[in-house]
Amino acid sequence: MVTALKIIFSVLLVWVCYVVISTSIQSNLFAQWGFLGGIPWMRAALWDFYTNVTFIFVWICFKERSIAVKIVWLILLVCLGSIATCTYMLIQLFRLKQDEGLKELFGKKNG
Repeated sequence: MVTALKIIFSVLLVWVCYVVISTSIQSNLFAQWGFLGGIPWMRAALWDFYTNVTFIFVWICFKERSIAVKIVWLILLVCLGSIATCTYMLIQLFRLKQDEGLKELFGKKNG
């Protein structure tokens, strides 16, 4: 299961980086913010995004002991979204020992 998750989150990370970079090359988010902010689905997507960031950040607060690390991950989550989420998950997956699984992935504190 851990190997499958490593593959899945690696593929997701590469894909989301590709989508963000290619979209950024085609379109400037900040130049179009006024238009995008007026679209109801864009507002719904942002609320959905920050709800997910909150959930993931609560898990990070459980996992991490250092306040500084927690703050850094919060900034990364808010600024990078799924890129930061996939990166955090991959770090956690690669930290697992050979005999550890999902229980340790989600329940064991770092450090």
